[in-house]
Amino acid sequence: MAQVELEQVTKVYPGGVRAVDAIDLAIADRELVVLVGPSGCGKSTTLRMIAGLEEITAGAIRIEGRIVNHVPPKDRDVAMVFQNYALYPHMTVYKNMAFALKLRRMPKAEIHRRVLEAARMLDIEHLLERKPKALSGGQRQRAAVGRAIVREPAAFLFDEPLSNLDAKLRVTTRAELKRLHQRLKTTTIYVTHDQEEAMTLGDRIVVMKDGQIQQAREPLKTYNYPANRFVAGFIGMPPMNFFDGAIMMVDGEMVFEEGKLERRGTPVASGNKSAVRADGKFVLPGGGFRMPVPAQMTERLAGMVGKHVVLGVRPEHFHVTPVEAGASAPIRVKVNVVEPLGNDMDVYMSTTLNDHIVARVEAHDGLQMDTQAALYVELRKVHFFEPGETGMNLSRTSEPAHAVA
Repeated sequence: MAQVELEQVTKVYPGGVRAVDAIDLAIADRELVVLVGPSGCGKSTTLRMIAGLEEITAGAIRIEGRIVNHVPPKDRDVAMVFQNYALYPHMTVYKNMAFALKLRRMPKAEIHRRVLEAARMLDIEHLLERKPKALSGGQRQRAAVGRAIVREPAAFLFDEPLSNLDAKLRVTTRAELKRLHQRLKTTTIYVTHDQEEAMTLGDRIVVMKDGQIQQAREPLKTYNYPANRFVAGFIGMPPMNFFDGAIMMVDGEMVFEEGKLERRGTPVASGNKSAVRADGKFVLPGGGFRMPVPAQMTERLAGMVGKHVVLGVRPEHFHVTPVEAGASAPIRVKVNVVEPLGNDMDVYMSTTLNDHIVARVEAHDGLQMDTQAALYVELRKVHFFEPGETGMNLSRTSEPAHAVA
């Protein structure tokens, strides 16, 4: 069994920089897990600690049940594929792939068998006698993957292996890596900053921020019910739209009323009965939109009446026309920019209090720049969060909120 387990793993660099902060993560045998997050979140440092290229400050790393904290990289039974390929320029592809096996003093016949098998798998048999300088970026990457495959390790570690490829080649190579994993069934840990890459490749994605794991779930579950506002904003492209506001009761109905987060804490007139200043910064100055709270969420949000919350709406959950009776609500917007994408289009727009909203809707001639329009929000798919960059998802349950009947 090639399980990889991290228990309270921490990395602190000189000067007190905490790159990885007491993370726990269990990666199952044959699982492909993707570590994803913005630059500096600790994902590559975590991978390098698993590989043994970085010493851990605290905690324990286990590979196949064995603690490897002080085991040299060559003895950890893992193979790493780097962003820059790391091929020996003076060697042919064949010799690059065979090099690690020669160091192990493996019989020549076995080396030859493994190299040819990996080359056939990656469709680089015709490149075996070439040197790296004669290869394209995609061919070099496949050669680097082949060098890892021939070792038949307990786990593969990929450190942003596609970042040097152009957009089209990234897509095709990504599909090749997915097929390769399905064929080999080797435990794989893959690092990327590209959330689309994470969604399409991983059996499970681990979203990191500031050295901590924010959520570790299957891709679609992470997308459908993110644990917090950071995950919601990071997973999905274009990213989720956020609206500051408050949960209010109006004529016996629970609604979300758009407000404004005053960064400088401007005072609120005492006569404004709807003013909310729970943290001294948020106000309801009036003029924002109101939207009914979905019926399946009212019980969970009952304790938030009169309090600052953040509404999250994904761009694809806006529509030009109502979804179905009672399942959507209109929001008045000003259309600023329209970007046609074929069947769909991205619409950049603003409300009275929010200047940065994007909707991805079906192509429609009726939406023109510098005009007022009504777009419909699919109510079952909205989210409500606590204020703050990592505010908890208030509408989250054991199933996606919009999946509740």
